[in-house]
Amino acid sequence: MLNKTFSNLIDRIRLLFRKDKESYVCFYRMLGFYPHDIRYYEQALLHRSSSVKSDQGRLLNNERLEFLGDAILDAVVGDIVYQKFEGKREGFLTNTRSKIVSRESLNHVAEQIGLSKLIKFSIRHASHNSYMGGNAFEALIGAIYLDRGYAYCQDFMEHRIIGPYINLNKISRKEVNFKSKFIEWAQKNKVEISFELISQTLDEFNSPVFVSEILIEGIHACKGKGYSKKESQQVAAHETLNKIKKDSAFVESVLAAKAKREEPKEMIVQSESEPKMTFEVEKATLRSDDLEEIIRAAEEAAYSEIK
Repeated sequence: MLNKTFSNLIDRIRLLFRKDKESYVCFYRMLGFYPHDIRYYEQALLHRSSSVKSDQGRLLNNERLEFLGDAILDAVVGDIVYQKFEGKREGFLTNTRSKIVSRESLNHVAEQIGLSKLIKFSIRHASHNSYMGGNAFEALIGAIYLDRGYAYCQDFMEHRIIGPYINLNKISRKEVNFKSKFIEWAQKNKVEISFELISQTLDEFNSPVFVSEILIEGIHACKGKGYSKKESQQVAAHETLNKIKKDSAFVESVLAAKAKREEPKEMIVQSESEPKMTFEVEKATLRSDDLEEIIRAAEEAAYSEIK
């Protein structure tokens, strides 16, 4: 704590000689410390629709920082939850962490700390991206990590976010039915799914352990482990929704399998006076807009909480 206070004092002195003082002060009020390399934080605010370019003419956005921040956030929140709920099982810890890092939760935090107001984006994309704030928050965590390191990320989450904006005890008791959300997603996108029980064993304490796997259009998605069949399916559904959100190649393979299943057979039309005629129905091509819509729907399903 003393080191951080001393560091902030040095950064405050340096601030006197900077031209863009307002930006540094703005981030200080949000973070509790001054950025060293403010470019990371500025890029964290750039939605991909912003059309901001680097000096070399390359389009800039926060997606790479979001990817990094997502991983760091999982680790940091996992550590906090582990320390807070001593003796709780893995399934409880995983679900609690998932609820904390959900897009709904991160969106709320982004609004509360004023991050959402700073995001640069194209107006026409605003209504189609309800999780812009949550994505920017993950990018912000990525920026903190690159600029100041893991310890600052942990301190920021523990003292500036959890407590002021997230009640750990309350959120740990909030139920989220990922299986129901996944089924809703499947019905919306008209894909065939199945839940398969892979194994049922006993752990070292003779408690039953179940492993379930989800298949989408016959393609293996994700597995889940739990102390009941229901819990294993919930974990598998949650992991699958995350996979759909992050793995576009997997989504494309699912859609290809769906298209093949729905592909009409060659239709044979024949009459007594006419020769045999064969009609082939042209295969539907997958548009990038369709892929983005399906991934967005999965994101909503994965991070929407049942009231």
